[in-house]
Formats: sequence, structure tokens, C-alpha cells
Amino acid sequence: MQRLFLAFLMCLGFVLPVTAHAWWQDDWQYRKQISVDTTPQGAAINEALGRTALLVRLHTGNFTFDGVKEDGSDLRFVAADDKTVLNHQIESFDALMGMALVWVDVPKVEGAQRQDIWMYYGNQKAAATGNGQLTFDPNYTALYHFEGANGMPAKDTTAYGNTAQSATGASIDGVIGRALQFSGQPLLLPASPSLQHHAGSAFTFSAWLKLDQANGEQLVLARREGEQSLLVGLSQGLPFVEIDGQRAVSTQALNPGQWQHLALTAEGSKVALYVNGRETASLALAMPAFNTGMVIGGDLSASAYLPFSGAIDELRLSKVARPAALLLADATSQGAESKLVAYGVDEQQSGFGFGSLGFLLKAVPMDAWVIIAVLVLMMFQSWVIMIRKNRMVSRVSAANGVFREQFAKVGTRLEMFADDHDLNLRLQHSPLWRLYQVAIKEIRTRREQGADTSSVSAATIEAIRCSMDGVRTRENQALSSKLSTLSNAIAGGPYIGLLGTVLGIMVVFLGTAMAGDVNINAIAPGMAAALLATAMGLFVAIPALFGYNRLITRNKEVSADMRVFVDEFITRLAEIHGESQFSESAHRRGNHATATVPA
Repeated sequence: MQRLFLAFLMCLGFVLPVTAHAWWQDDWQYRKQISVDTTPQGAAINEALGRTALLVRLHTGNFTFDGVKEDGSDLRFVAADDKTVLNHQIESFDALMGMALVWVDVPKVEGAQRQDIWMYYGNQKAAATGNGQLTFDPNYTALYHFEGANGMPAKDTTAYGNTAQSATGASIDGVIGRALQFSGQPLLLPASPSLQHHAGSAFTFSAWLKLDQANGEQLVLARREGEQSLLVGLSQGLPFVEIDGQRAVSTQALNPGQWQHLALTAEGSKVALYVNGRETASLALAMPAFNTGMVIGGDLSASAYLPFSGAIDELRLSKVARPAALLLADATSQGAESKLVAYGVDEQQSGFGFGSLGFLLKAVPMDAWVIIAVLVLMMFQSWVIMIRKNRMVSRVSAANGVFREQFAKVGTRLEMFADDHDLNLRLQHSPLWRLYQVAIKEIRTRREQGADTSSVSAATIEAIRCSMDGVRTRENQALSSKLSTLSNAIAGGPYIGLLGTVLGIMVVFLGTAMAGDVNINAIAPGMAAALLATAMGLFVAIPALFGYNRLITRNKEVSADMRVFVDEFITRLAEIHGESQFSESAHRRGNHATATVPA
């Protein structure tokens, strides 16, 4: 049975996940696998995205925040080769609340592929290196995360420094981090060389919008110079683009109260409008030239348009036409239900306690840990019992075999080995030896009391049998002791594990609801960790079931040996000592018959 347990543990070791071999730098103790998935199982994007600023959304569902610095300044992102360091920008990081938003510059994202990057952390001496000017490619001329507090002008993340001239609206929770709530006052972007637009040149505008009410015609972006104009707005909730009076209206509306992605691209003689990454309208026109500033959420000129009523998040302006695949990736990956980014295992540099199993262990909630601790105690208790009982039964079987060899030599001298002390030491684990001793003791006791043991009556034989049956019962009780503990492990282990799973899933759903993130990547790690309790319950029950059945079978074999020996001994006793009794009785009956016969 010991070999069986060793084989079981070796099989378990083979199925445990292994960690990667390379390590970027020794000063960083931990790393986390992050995958960019454009396959059909992920974001389902077939075209190449090129250089992409990837949003890494960390929360307690996919990251424990253990070992990382409080401000996240020790975060480093490295390509799959474990050599190339990727630029990143931390938009927000709150280790206490367990939430963080980090933008990572991935140089090349292919379509219909899955590629990995590594997030390293766990170096308390590391200095902050996050830089938004390096994370986003220089073709972005203005980029606003709206992470500032109320009353602060919207700050441009790029190196161009196109910070808004006015502070308007309130800072609220957005689709990514913070967002700007518009309440009638537009946001003014100053004229600058970086925002200057030449006639027919490329341009991209993109933003997340949450419309309050779909009434009238509201302006999201306005730019005017002389008779030339560029307007992007909503007409009864339907996005539209208007250039010099010519308008194209989207076939897909924005639903009030929901965050949706709106984008505009211009290249050559085509201007296209995108809703949630899909083209919904276009104009066969080239963009006019502009040297003036830009207005977000309204219009400075007197017009029939209404100011935008709602919130805007992650506003971006580019001097190139962003590909449709990249806009689709932004729309599908920056929201709460991202399928583009998948979060893998956490690993420790030493490799001890981590890998996929370690990731699950770190995601297990406290309530489930209590259940797992109980199951671990049950597991060790059942394994100790199985090993000890198996050793005991092995000793009993070996000693019984030796006794049978010796008893075969007894013949008609039943008391031949009764006083052999050496044999007594050798057979101390044999229940057959103890049965033999109790029978001999019964015979000798009657002899000491003056009875004639050369002829044993049927009543005396039955009494000896009863004494041997009493010893046999106690021997069976000793063999069966502790087996009830194994039975409890078999029956109760899975139920206790199921209780831990239920408690863990409750905690996962509660944490997900509090975080406001319901994507599968947020729920899956906690669910898998909760299921670990059920797996642990089965891990307790399955070996206990096999061990219990094995011990029961061996106990039955020993019990059968004892029953056969009792019958054999009693039969031999009757044959040896019962014959003289029978002859004497017959002789007496013959004398009596002779005396009564008439002469």
C-alpha cells in the first residue's frame, strides 16, 4: 500500500503545471502571465493590430496584490522572450482596494493568434518607470484618461501637452477609470501645431460615451474655421458626422445609460464612423484644413445644436487613420467584459508554491481555506490509519502463517507448544496463537480442578469453543478498529469540500459585484479556487475508499482463518479426547447389559 501511495503522489506531480524556465531579473520575485488573445476563443480579430496600447485591468479576481508595492511602481512588463521590456503607464493603482489600471505598449499584435507577455513585480527597491508619453505611439496627438479630480483641467497624456483650457463637469466612475460628466459646458482644446490638420490628411477621433438622454441633436466634437466645419454628434441617439454641411448618420444608435465606443476616421476621400468598433456610416469627402482649437461636448458658435448630455471617457485624437481592427480591439478590450486580455498564472522566482496550482491557492478565499484545512487534517488522519492498519494486518498474516506451520506438527499432542517461550515471542502478533493458548488454558484449568482431561465431554468441548469464540470476537474488533474513521472520510470528505466550494463561490460573486466587473476573467480564477475545496474533498475520499476496501478484504481473510482454526482445533480435540470417553461409556453400557441378562 505504501508503494500505491507513492505512485499516486508521483501521478499528482505529473499533472501539476510547470513554470517557465527563464526569468527576466533576479531582483523581481514574482511574475504573472498575461495573454493577448485575438483567436476566435478570445477577441476574434483576424487582422493585425500592429502597435497597441493594451489595457491591463487588475483586480482581486485575477491578482492578489501580494508582494507588489503599494503604488505599483515595481511593475515591469516584459515580452515573451523575457528580455524585451515594454513601456507602460499606470492610470490608477490601489493595492488596498485591490484595483489597478495599467496601459502596456505591445509593439506588435497579430490577428487570430495568442501571444504572451509577463508582468513582473515584487521588488521593493524598484523605482517608478511608467511613462504615458512612451506607452502610446507618437501618432496620438491628444489623449485624455480624465483621471484628475473635480475642477482640474483634462490633462493630455502624450508628449504634445494638449491640456484642456477649461475644467468642466464632474469626475465620475467611467468605463475604464474616471470619466468626465458634461453638464452643458464644453471642454476646450487649444489650437496647437500638433492638432493642426491639413486638407485631406488623416485623422482619428475615438471616445467612450454614456448618453444621459437621446433627445435633440447633441454635439460631441465641433471644429470650425471659416466656412469649413467638422461636427460629430448624436441625433436622437444616432451618431452622425457632418463635414461642411454634408452629413452621414449611423445605422446603430447609442443606448442611454450604457457605455459605448464611438470613433471617427478620415483618410483620403473617405470619412468613416464606427460604433463599438463596427463601421456604421461614411462620407465620400476629404477632411478640410483646420488650424483652430477643438471643442468637446458642445459648440462655441451659436447654433441649433445642443451640448452633449452625458459622460466621456478615454478620449483620443490621432494624426493617422487608425485601422478598423484596432478600433474593434479598443471597443472590445477596454470595457469590463474584455476577451482580448487573459490573465494566467502567478509564479515565484524560486518556483516554490506557485505555478497554476499556486495561482489557485492564492485565489482561495478565507472561508474555503478553513474547509480545506479540515480536509487536510482528515486526509493525513486517514492516510496514517491506512498505513498503520495495513502494517498490522501484514504482521498478523505473517505470524498466522508461521503458526500454521508449527501447528501442523502437533499431531495428537495438542499441548506441544503451549510452553515454548521462543515461539510465543515469534507469534505475539498471531490471533491463531492466542486462540490456541486460550483453548490450552481451558484444558489445563479443568485439569488443575481435578477433572479427567483424557476424556472430554461434549459440554466441555462446547465451553472451550465459546472461550475461543470470545477471543476471536475481540480479535475481529481489534482488526476493525479505526475503520469507522475511514468510512467518515469517504462519506463526509466530498460533502465538506462541497461546502467550501459553495462558500468560496459566494465570496467570488460578492467581490465581483462590489468591483463592478463581471467578465469571465474576473470570475474564473475565484471559481476555480472555490472548486479546489471540492477537489480536496475527493482527494480525501478516493484514497480512503481504496484503502478501506483493501483493509476490509484482508480483515475478512484473517477472520476466516480464525474461524477455520477454531473448527479445526475443536474437531481435533474431539477426536483425541472424545474417543476414550466413548469407549468407557460403551464398556459401561455393555457391563450393565450383561448383569441384567437372566442366567
